[in-house]
Amino acid sequence: MKSTLFKFTLFALVLVNCSFLIQTSIQAQTHNFATFNIRYANQNDIGNLWADRLPPIKSLIQFHQIELVGIQEGLHHQVTDLANSLAFSYIGVGRDDGTEKGEFTAILYNPEKFKLLENGTFWLSPTPEKPSKGWDAALNRICTWGKFEDGNGKEFYIFNIHYDHIGQQAREESSKLVISTVEKMNTENLPVILMGDFNVTPENAAYSTITNQEGWKDARLISKIPSHGPAGTFTGFDWEKMPDGIIDHIFVKGDLTVLRHGILSDNYGKKYPSDHFPVLVEVEF
Repeated sequence: MKSTLFKFTLFALVLVNCSFLIQTSIQAQTHNFATFNIRYANQNDIGNLWADRLPPIKSLIQFHQIELVGIQEGLHHQVTDLANSLAFSYIGVGRDDGTEKGEFTAILYNPEKFKLLENGTFWLSPTPEKPSKGWDAALNRICTWGKFEDGNGKEFYIFNIHYDHIGQQAREESSKLVISTVEKMNTENLPVILMGDFNVTPENAAYSTITNQEGWKDARLISKIPSHGPAGTFTGFDWEKMPDGIIDHIFVKGDLTVLRHGILSDNYGKKYPSDHFPVLVEVEF
């Protein structure tokens, strides 16, 4: 009887320990996300052509174990080139016609890590439901979003943008539109990551329009480990000096922890993979 009781107690302890280990494993899982303006395939970029930059961009994403990346400026063939090379899936449309024409703000993701639940694209304009140019913007600008689920069943939203490079009113109104759209859409109060090329530094009103909203934080400022890397993100392919203005940002809201934030200045033979540095965050839900 004592032997049977001992075996039962031992078995119960094993079950408890296994349960603890499983729960600990689930709680400890983190994800690496990034925003990366990959520079559109401009045939005048002699020395920095897309065919030369694709391999180091792929290598950078793989080396830093980035599981989901929001890109800006990619033309349709660039999006498919990069997605195919990584064996990633993608969501997004061209900003000019809502299908394949013009630049994308595509979201590329590892389908073995995440399940896509919902997705869409809207234009940063007073008529967000159709291809359009907003306010004083020089070009059509868009936001692509996706609702995802990770392997632990954690659901979250990603919003990926590219603001106008000319119109200040357009940038401020774009921030208002994106934030209001997130609030309307996220009725379950899921974690949200808003990323992209905002074309503004933190001193700009388009930036503070986001951070002044309740719950929204710049991931760089709340990272558990102080942000790593240079002080800026736009390089213009200039190898001679480091940039000093951050215009590519990742904002977060909701029940998540930012463990790391970094501006990645990887190069290949004294060349940069793009005219922007990618920005990486490691988050825990």
